Amino acid sequence: MRKVCLALLFSTVVAAGPAFAARCGGDFNTFVGAMSQEASAAGVSQAVISQALSGVTQDQAVLNFDRRQRYTFNKSFEQYVSTRVGSGRINTGRAMLQRNAALLSQIEAKFGVPRQIIVAIWGLETDFGHGDMGKQQVIRTLATLAHDCRRTDLFQGELLAALKILQRGDLPLREMIGAGAGEIGQTQFLPSSYIKYGVDFDGDGRVDLRHDVADVLASTANLLHTNGFKMGAPYGEGTPNFEAMHEWNHALVYRKTIAYFADQLVGR
Repeated sequence: MRKVCLALLFSTVVAAGPAFAARCGGDFNTFVGAMSQEASAAGVSQAVISQALSGVTQDQAVLNFDRRQRYTFNKSFEQYVSTRVGSGRINTGRAMLQRNAALLSQIEAKFGVPRQIIVAIWGLETDFGHGDMGKQQVIRTLATLAHDCRRTDLFQGELLAALKILQRGDLPLREMIGAGAGEIGQTQFLPSSYIKYGVDFDGDGRVDLRHDVADVLASTANLLHTNGFKMGAPYGEGTPNFEAMHEWNHALVYRKTIAYFADQLVGR
């Protein structure tokens, strides 16, 4: 669900982000060659570059989807929350709180983010990892969107971040599967957020946000913590914690839904 607000994120990142050297548009293979040089200059090995980018082709379906997207919520909070937070999802969320109680206690202690907020985001994004995490090849998706000139700086940056995920060994190429703008995993991190906020919480030497619940939940908490979320403080609209969730999703109605769902999970 983070993708529903990506247009706002795009405008923010493009305004603040670096300018990349690869020229968008034109011949796709020439563009990929230029991105390969960018990746090499950024420290990505030639082996990873070749594995990921050799033979990559444009995905017209990605471009078609991107052009169909509507990036603003056109429902009131009451209308939106009624479609997203029902009794079934609340009951499953409460079961997840119990099932992962020990893990969530450790995450609360380290990052200072309450468990109900973390589990609410997890449920809204991918139904606690059991829903749709996307079926697109992330490298192909990002190369396609980076070549498109509408938001090339953003997606060139995301493509480089995705290559760095491969370089670190967090996910193999076959597991780099995600949503329509390259979001990865059970709480739908863009590759740049994966690199910036991802946490190897179980200590197995890699950050796996597709399969490893400990890494998923800790990384989600780390994102909020890094952006100022404080344990024990209210998180409703108008509070500092509510603003800390802005990094997660810019949309007011979505953040209100996170807060509402979190309260329902703990019986408030």
